[in-house]
Amino acid sequence: MISEIVELYEFNRWANQRILDAVTALSSEQFARDLKSSFPSVRDTLVHVLGADWIWLSRWQGVSPTQTPDWGLTTLASIRSRWEQIENERTAFLERLTPDALHGVLEYRTLKGDPFSNPLWQLLRHVVNHSTYHRGQITTMLRQLGAPTVSTDLVQFYRERVVSMAGRPA
Repeated sequence: MISEIVELYEFNRWANQRILDAVTALSSEQFARDLKSSFPSVRDTLVHVLGADWIWLSRWQGVSPTQTPDWGLTTLASIRSRWEQIENERTAFLERLTPDALHGVLEYRTLKGDPFSNPLWQLLRHVVNHSTYHRGQITTMLRQLGAPTVSTDLVQFYRERVVSMAGRPA
């Protein structure tokens, strides 16, 4: 099961990078434009996903944040930089993951302080699902702005992975 979780996070990183690359086509005004979505703009949606990634990673490490981070991220470059830090920290966390920890129950608190507990494997899957949901919203926003979109489907990840692995020596 650990290898499946690691693979999901390889997909998640790949899909996030594709979305971040697609967003480079936007002007600063388009990036911050209120499009009346769950989160007003492409920028705000990216910052939300990034903040949620950080919150869940913190919880997995035994800390339940009491508020969303206010990093003051207003540019794509600042978002990319912060995302890379969190991705690297999460990768290190996944590399240390043991079967016992994966199946262990994690107790945590929501931002409101409400207590919950779930097996860690459920929470790990939740974060990928959460990111997928918001990447879909960003794709819609890109279409509304007349910008090119990219596929972030899991099957596309697998297709590209097979092609890139085909050139590797056995």
